[in-house]
Amino acid sequence: MTAVLPRPLVPTPRASSEPTTRSTPAVAYQRVLHQAVRREFRMLADLASWAPADDTARTADLTGHADLLSRVLLQHHATERELLWPALFRNLPAREQDAARDAIGYWTSRAALLDHMLRDLSTVARQWAVAGTLPARNAFARACTRVADTVEAHLAAEERDLLPLLSRYLPTSEWRAVSRAATTTLTGREQLLVLGLALEDASAIDRARLMAGLSPATRTAWRVIGRRTYRAAVVRLRGAPPAA
Repeated sequence: MTAVLPRPLVPTPRASSEPTTRSTPAVAYQRVLHQAVRREFRMLADLASWAPADDTARTADLTGHADLLSRVLLQHHATERELLWPALFRNLPAREQDAARDAIGYWTSRAALLDHMLRDLSTVARQWAVAGTLPARNAFARACTRVADTVEAHLAAEERDLLPLLSRYLPTSEWRAVSRAATTTLTGREQLLVLGLALEDASAIDRARLMAGLSPATRTAWRVIGRRTYRAAVVRLRGAPPAA
């Protein structure tokens, strides 16, 4: 039987005031995705900490969400490493290149560590699914907490050092080229779920920019089935509806 949350864990949409870093399509995308994975890994650790260890349906929901988040972040890092940072570097003035090279090198080392932790989390999740024991559940919750802490530090450094450069120097045309070239192994349903995660507590400005960057078919799919499917998935996972 699905557990009921003792309190609703519902994010609050962020205010629409613009942050210090100017919001461009690339920055808006980075910001809403970062916010979503920060929130979801932290929430996942909390949800797992009181989940019944031997409830196979609940275990499947939580470990399945962890798997989705991990795949999203691994693919996101690959896109940044292979497409986004090279595009940024091509457009930097000479005076910014040395500092950017150092920042990207720092990002690369942190991203490699985080990617390793995400793969370890998948292993711990499978162990809980097979064992169904309290120690296995606790190991999964601890792994989620470690990932959440590392995600927070990694993304804070990226937002401090690299998003301002994206804001100032990456042309919108280059961002569109990166978006077109990026690939994903997510199913259509998974992509709509991730879109819901990104939209949920985004500011009005970032939400508008994200939606504007989608294809007309994706926007239609979100309106017709995506929003409803996302709400049902969130209620099942959290025991409370999404914020928006």
